[in-house]
Amino acid sequence: MTLKELKVGKSGRVLTIGGEKVLRHRLLEMGITPHTVITVKKIAPMGDPIELLLRGYVLTLRLEDAAKITIEEVPA
Repeated sequence: MTLKELKVGKSGRVLTIGGEKVLRHRLLEMGITPHTVITVKKIAPMGDPIELLLRGYVLTLRLEDAAKITIEEVPA
């Protein structure tokens, strides 16, 4: 499952981060690393972007980028 598929209020643990080298590096710098638990807080009215809670801060991410992050769903 990818982060793009996670519903509002649900949480997931990052398994892998895909994408090109530049995108992957940017996601890692933002704190999206393997084993990080991410919760989807909101989805924009048009569906893109999504608002995430991780490591004690809120991050907004485009669906295109979220589709490159593989997760496993965890209990909230």
